[in-house]
Amino acid sequence: MKMSLRALAVCLACCGLALPATADVTYSSSTGGAGLAPMLGHVMGVEAASLASVPAGRLQRLATPFVPQRGRQGQGNDPRVMTASGLAALGPSRGNRQWRCLTEALYFEARGEDVSGQYAVAEVILNRVDHPNYPDTICEVVNEGTGRRYACQFTYTCDGRPEEIHDTAAWHRLGHISRIMMDGAPRDLTHGATHYHATWVNPRWARVYPRTAQYGVHIFYRQQY
Repeated sequence: MKMSLRALAVCLACCGLALPATADVTYSSSTGGAGLAPMLGHVMGVEAASLASVPAGRLQRLATPFVPQRGRQGQGNDPRVMTASGLAALGPSRGNRQWRCLTEALYFEARGEDVSGQYAVAEVILNRVDHPNYPDTICEVVNEGTGRRYACQFTYTCDGRPEEIHDTAAWHRLGHISRIMMDGAPRDLTHGATHYHATWVNPRWARVYPRTAQYGVHIFYRQQY
């Protein structure tokens, strides 16, 4: 049996726990040297003690594969999912606070993308709302970590720049995308993605989560735990 200490550390970290600092090694109980056995025993003891303090409900949520609850996959011909020109031809778009949070996120994160990339970012935000590891409303998802250095989930909420809206045509289009997606249009572009990043950065989680899609400068990933 092989046990990666890094994998164990990642598992505990996602539960809000941590292991003592150790080297990144892989130990084999059939071929490993005798000197590693005490260390592995210590690590497993720490794991057992730590997991015993984690509520059973949280462990179950983390162990259960993620299945989007409200996205209807595979309906790419849904007439509600409109092209950029179709969106531009619609009347003014309006909505409640949750709608505005989603529209602002699309504006500051994806207004430079084509319409597919904008729908894709909306999918990620709504997938997070449905995911047990994230808050239950759009505004809470978008603003999670805001105000804490390096902790914000969406860069525009903590980049220090004023959130001013000048491109009214983009706001009009994105407001309708928000309404369409909030009303239950299919999420079949990103295959359940919960993360994305621009092509010029390389976050650590991108080495762990499976890549599901790319639209424009954004690469999408699905969280696995």
